[in-house]
Amino acid sequence: MGAQLNELTLKKEIIKLLYYDKRLSCAELSNVLGKSIPIVTKAITSLIQEEWVEESGLATSTGGRRPMEYTLKANERYILSISMDRLFTQIALFDLHNSPVTPIETHALPLYENPASLNQLISIINSFIQKHNHKERIIGIGIASPGFINKEKGIHHSYLQTPDGATLTEHLERQLGLPVYLDNDSSVIALAELRFGKAKEVSDSMVVNIGWGIGLGMIIDHKIFRGSFGLAGEFSHIPISESDLLCECGKRGCLETEGTLLVVAEKAQRLLQKGDISGIQYSDNAFELSQRLMDAANRGNQDAIAMFSDMGSKIGKALSILIHIINPAQIILSGRGAEVGRLLLAPIQQALNTYCIPKLFENSELVISDLGKGDVNVELIGAAALVMDMI
Repeated sequence: MGAQLNELTLKKEIIKLLYYDKRLSCAELSNVLGKSIPIVTKAITSLIQEEWVEESGLATSTGGRRPMEYTLKANERYILSISMDRLFTQIALFDLHNSPVTPIETHALPLYENPASLNQLISIINSFIQKHNHKERIIGIGIASPGFINKEKGIHHSYLQTPDGATLTEHLERQLGLPVYLDNDSSVIALAELRFGKAKEVSDSMVVNIGWGIGLGMIIDHKIFRGSFGLAGEFSHIPISESDLLCECGKRGCLETEGTLLVVAEKAQRLLQKGDISGIQYSDNAFELSQRLMDAANRGNQDAIAMFSDMGSKIGKALSILIHIINPAQIILSGRGAEVGRLLLAPIQQALNTYCIPKLFENSELVISDLGKGDVNVELIGAAALVMDMI
């Protein structure tokens, strides 16, 4: 039994490594896993027979005999990836090369004070699965959601409360008939950066999730840091605002009241209605308007740039507090707001110059995420990786 368990564990680790690195040889796998080449070769042969793995061709020559490289079979199995924020939910099916194989669907699904949200989510997922007809090939569902989440127990303390006392993942698994994995959206984004992005080769990073809210994923010693009770990273509720605005959490002065895409979109709605800004088409849909604002800012619209500059200053002030505590090697601007990352760099840096002790930040690098370009947001990439991390 022990030998079988060890073999199963080894095969799972090989699957994960091939998912994260795409192509590896037996020698490379042997080196990472600390197992002999014959043992790794045997596991690879078994995974080929089980249609998890296939040969991907000979490695690039570095002198001597070129080794065979292996990769996961992209379309034998799929991952259902779900990205939620407080207003909208996106869903897509991903292959094992971490690419979407279906169009990404966006659904209006408010979480705050919406007792029907859980049933609405189940309905969205069931409809999506029925439409694409691949349920038997889905290895799991990964869900990234805002709020206080215990990843290990599958408990959502903030939203999507179950009617029967079960954990959220237990309830969803019963309703959907598939394994379900749940984590906080900012931690999921940090996972994506750790596995595929700017944090892959850096030991300590703070990943700032700029979206409807503003969150933080912390990577310490190449691992996601969650705190003793799994709730670390509530960046949005650092009390740095001077406006004394009431936050959704019930407290006043939180960063979330001034430093998010939702705040920028709502401000733009008010200004557009009064005719105080121009060059941006009005929309009642905050999601749509936020995208128009980012597009306009990147085209040079000064009104849009000014709003994002103000947001960046607030984020920079809050980051200065974290830098004094953690002293990270790297700060990554990620999430949807990374689309205007280059416009946020200057105001964030200026705020850090104002509020940070220079010595504490002189070796920390402020960078913009490379993930989530185009239609595929980084939360969807991370939610898919969450499933692979948990298999």
